[in-house]
Amino acid sequence: MRAAIKEKKAPNLKKCRVESCRASFVPARLGQAVCSPTCAILDAPKNLEKARKALDQFERKEIKVRKERLKSRADYLKDTQIAFNAWVRARDAQLPCVSCGRHHQGKYDAGHYRTVGSNPALRFEPLNCHRQCSPCNTRLSGNIVNYRIELVKRIGAESVEWLEGPHEAKKYTIEELKAMTAEYRAKTRELKGRAA
Repeated sequence: MRAAIKEKKAPNLKKCRVESCRASFVPARLGQAVCSPTCAILDAPKNLEKARKALDQFERKEIKVRKERLKSRADYLKDTQIAFNAWVRARDAQLPCVSCGRHHQGKYDAGHYRTVGSNPALRFEPLNCHRQCSPCNTRLSGNIVNYRIELVKRIGAESVEWLEGPHEAKKYTIEELKAMTAEYRAKTRELKGRAA
C-alpha cells in the first residue's frame, strides 16, 4: 500500500496596500493588508474615518439596547399610542375632520370619541378614534356633539351605542404592547405605500 503524501500548499502572497511600498508578503493573520508595522503606520490615517464611523455605529447600537432595558411599561404604552395615532391619521387621510367636516392645511390629531382618560379600555379601539383637526381636538375639547353626529354616519348608531356602553378594563403586557406597536407601524407603512 502506498501512503498518501500530503503536499504543503504554497502560501498565498498578497501585495502591500500602501502605494509607495506594494511589496509582496505572506499574511501572518487574517485580514492583514500591509507588509510591516511601518506600512501600517503609513496606512492608518486612510482608515481612521472608517474606524471612527464603525465605532460610532457600535456605540449607538449599544445605547439603544441600554435604553430599551430601562423602558417602563408606561414608555411602551406611549410608543404604542404614537404608532396607533399615526395609523389612524394615515387611515383617514382622505377624510375631513370628524368634528367640523373641513379639510385644511393645519395639523391633524387622532381624536378619541371616548377619551383615554374617561375610558382607557377603548384607547386602541379603531372605531373610537378618527382623524380630527387640532383646533377641534384641543381648543374645543373634541367638539363631541358634532363628533357624535358624524360618527353615527360613519360607523352606525349601534356601534356608537356600543362605544358609549360599559367596557372591561384592559391591562396590556409589555410583549402585547410591543406586538401592537409593530403591527400598527406595519399597517401605517402599508397605507403610505399604497398612497404613494
